[in-house]
Amino acid sequence: MTAMERLLFQLVRDLSLASSLLMEAPTKEDGNLEVIDSKGRVYWDTGVKPSSVSAERMVKLMDNGMRMDENMTLSSWRSFNDPSHGNFTFQMDQEEDKQFIIWKRSMRYWKSGISGKFIGSDEMPYAISYFLSNFTETVTVHNASVPPLFTSLYTNTRFTMSSSGQAQYFRLDGERFWAQIWAEPRDECSVYNACGNFGSCNSKNEEMCKCLPGFRPNFLEKWVKGDFSGGCSRESRICGKDGVVVGDMFLNLSVVEVGSPDSQFDAHNEKECRAECLNNCQCQAYSYEEVDILQSNTKCWIWLEDLNNLKEGYLGSRNVFIRVAVPDIESTSRDCVTCGTNIIPYPLSTAPGCGDSNYLSFNCNMSTGQVIFKGSNSSYNITSINPDTRRFLIKIKDVVVNCTTVNQISRLSELKLSSPFHLTGKCNADTVTGGTEVEIRWDPPLEPTCSLSADCKDWPNSSCSKSGEGKKQCFCNHDFKWNGFNLNCTQERGRGRYGEAKTPVVLIIVVTFTSAAILVVLSSTASYVFLQRRKVNKELGSIPRGVHLCDSERHIKELIESGRFKQDDSQGIDVPSFELETILYATSNFSNANKLGQGGFGPVYKGMFPGDQEIAVKRLSRCSGQGLEEFKNEVVLIAKLQHRNLVRLLGYCVAGEEKLLLYEYMPHKSLDFFIFDRKLCQRLDWKMRCNIILGIARGLLYLHQDSRLRIIHRDLKTSNILLDEEMNPKISDFGLARIFGGSETSANTNRVVGTYGYMSPEYALEGLFSFKSDVFSFGVVVIETISGKRNTGFHEPEKSLSLLGHAWDLWKAERGIELLDQALQESCETEGFLKCLNVGLLCVQEDPNDRPTMSNVVFMLGSSEAATLPTPKQPAFVLRRCPSSSKASSSTKPETCSENELTITLEDGR
Repeated sequence: MTAMERLLFQLVRDLSLASSLLMEAPTKEDGNLEVIDSKGRVYWDTGVKPSSVSAERMVKLMDNGMRMDENMTLSSWRSFNDPSHGNFTFQMDQEEDKQFIIWKRSMRYWKSGISGKFIGSDEMPYAISYFLSNFTETVTVHNASVPPLFTSLYTNTRFTMSSSGQAQYFRLDGERFWAQIWAEPRDECSVYNACGNFGSCNSKNEEMCKCLPGFRPNFLEKWVKGDFSGGCSRESRICGKDGVVVGDMFLNLSVVEVGSPDSQFDAHNEKECRAECLNNCQCQAYSYEEVDILQSNTKCWIWLEDLNNLKEGYLGSRNVFIRVAVPDIESTSRDCVTCGTNIIPYPLSTAPGCGDSNYLSFNCNMSTGQVIFKGSNSSYNITSINPDTRRFLIKIKDVVVNCTTVNQISRLSELKLSSPFHLTGKCNADTVTGGTEVEIRWDPPLEPTCSLSADCKDWPNSSCSKSGEGKKQCFCNHDFKWNGFNLNCTQERGRGRYGEAKTPVVLIIVVTFTSAAILVVLSSTASYVFLQRRKVNKELGSIPRGVHLCDSERHIKELIESGRFKQDDSQGIDVPSFELETILYATSNFSNANKLGQGGFGPVYKGMFPGDQEIAVKRLSRCSGQGLEEFKNEVVLIAKLQHRNLVRLLGYCVAGEEKLLLYEYMPHKSLDFFIFDRKLCQRLDWKMRCNIILGIARGLLYLHQDSRLRIIHRDLKTSNILLDEEMNPKISDFGLARIFGGSETSANTNRVVGTYGYMSPEYALEGLFSFKSDVFSFGVVVIETISGKRNTGFHEPEKSLSLLGHAWDLWKAERGIELLDQALQESCETEGFLKCLNVGLLCVQEDPNDRPTMSNVVFMLGSSEAATLPTPKQPAFVLRRCPSSSKASSSTKPETCSENELTITLEDGR
């Protein structure tokens, strides 16, 4: 059954069941299909365009008196091209009147707000509610009736449930474009209870979820890995023991949305509403609003169950007061009051009289709950504060990719930080909302200042006395020392309560003998090291000073280019060597059940080390001479590289003819495994593909510029991009990589190695390679990732162009959007797609000098201004497919003409 036949079958079936009318789908004489009922009314006609149907012929299903109620559901398609029932269902809530729900299978995925009960951004617009009621019910907004709308306003509109789980309302704009008027959930935080109970969601932050002050994650390990569904729980119970109220207080959260309250009543003022909550040990929070100022009438809402669906940053929401135990948010009486969802830990200060005056660099916007850091020249919003690590994150406007490089550090000089605040060198570029999160740490504080002895009550074993400068501070008592990390006075070791020595005779004897033994060992070790150094210096006396350093480029090149690699060659390698028996046990003797795949230089197996540590083992083919060079390259080279977008080498093994490489295990295999599979590609939406492209770009930038060894990969392709559990990209296979030292930017080789379709023309035809060769390969990967098509397997019937040529033709004709992978039609933004296509075409230009550097690529991908991108020139060359008479390949994948199509990586002599 074709997709169209499945669609017709489902349409006829659903309409018949929903309307209790007999439906038919006969074929007309002109070949078109109609869906009609027993009375001859036409519901759908394949031969009539929606824009040409007259109002008299627009017979709607709702004309039969049907409306959206608890018995009617709207189901999503399984995918964009598959009309069978999907994972999402839209329907009216069976428990709450005039409230709508989206279900993801059996889990609640989204829930609309209740009109007139409590304000929320999820509240269904009254125009859509009126539409779903078939224009029969009176809609109320904030307890006020809304006059009925003219049904003519709903001409050429439609309400759909997308396969990605979004309810959408469209209106036909003119005759060509369906404009989206409304959609929910609109972002990650709009998903129902995205951060769990008592978890606050902010989609603008790098980590969108955090527990409210006074609460902690229920499942810390899952929370750290990004699974926030478990939510948070209180540090301490409210009301104390036996229901006795013991000084609970309330967090004042503004610009915050929360799930619907459990009860409401009229109160005379806010104090009465607060008291009502305090007197009920089940009360978790309250909110109030003055309805009539003259009569002092206040509406009070109470939450008795755990708070859910908390979202920050929504203007128009009411203040919500969350009940917490005082000790959970105030470690000392000097702590500043909480600001929104942020605790202000000592010594940080937002105002005189709280915190430490040396740390008075913060403000709290009480109307928004936003904490602000005051720099020398400007102020910056704080996204999170971690008192345990003494660090906080600020948001700056510039997009800074890597804080550790010299040119990026200079861009942060505007902060002009001074003690006690310092940059940590950590940045998180936010390509979605723009700007960058920059991490700052603060120094441990000195002893707190004081005026009276009572001011030191929060610091036991201290007293208020004058310092040498005449300033009073809470200095620690005798035999105690101030600990600025723990913010307390700690007892010095070896001293008793009153300062007397507590050193037993036995302890003295043990210490004496231990010291003597240590002295003997150190003397022996020093003598051995001295003799060994003399031996090594004698052997290396002919080598210029400094050349033998293990990290030097010359040493690494010599080790790679040598014609051998044995276990004795482990000097200068930063990863451990493993015994063959250990690897055989981990891989079940390289069993077929553990085999993950076959590479150009040998098979790859999955292994399991003790402690359930999963690994991937590459077993190099014994008869592959090129495999030996790749082995040396990987062991010596990748061990020197550390980046989140490069695969990590865990170790190696050399045992006779066996040469094995141990990597971190990537559960999602490689990028090509997803984007070229018509089913699996749907798991990679547009946001994920953008993150993958940007991650690859950052990894290449590190290789080209930011690592201590400047490296050209020479074999970048989609099959060499591995994906971890969170779909983060990891560049792998460094067997063909080359080190460039000093001012070296290009080189020439008589042996061309790489993969057709990804090699730049100057390298494939002339043997010239440079950093711009990797840029070309990256451009091919970008275009393949956003189109879902292979460069070497693409066939355009009319012109027999490669994918690059086809993309170039569409770009010139301003039809670039036609290259979009069909699986991305619902999640992709046209502007973002065209920007990625633009960057990809810039990278595959024929002249290497025209191609951008990877630092420019990262900047362009992170920039929100697509109009500033340069215009690309024609791609380097287009590969044509083999003629039908050519020799057939044993590979099942379509490839370009080649004599060696069975290998992943190819080598041609020139």
